[in-house]
Amino acid sequence: MAVDPRGADLKRYLAEDPGGPVVMLNLLRFADGGRETYARYAAALEETFLPQYGGEVLFAGDGSTALVADDGQAWDAVVLVRYPSREAFTQMVADPAYQQVTHLRTEALDEAVLQATVAWSPA
Repeated sequence: MAVDPRGADLKRYLAEDPGGPVVMLNLLRFADGGRETYARYAAALEETFLPQYGGEVLFAGDGSTALVADDGQAWDAVVLVRYPSREAFTQMVADPAYQQVTHLRTEALDEAVLQATVAWSPA
């Protein structure tokens, strides 16, 4: 299962940019021992990279009871991270210093969803 975005994914992500801030939805399924490894990744993200690129964690928590989901669709954790733009996120993941810690995320996860979200316009 894929856990990291590929170059083609990032190109499409930028090409579909509606402008403005983006909230990245992270659905995480940890590998054995992955929760601790992910915590090390998250600490580096929050201490160094989010402040540098204008990001902020809006929510981070454990998955709980899935009320509407097929078997195997429950997630261990959910994280919502806001960035000022898709470009800011892309610059962060391209940063050589970030690339030195991203292996922690890869090693921590068995499966993930990383999806950009777009705010609804007021009705």
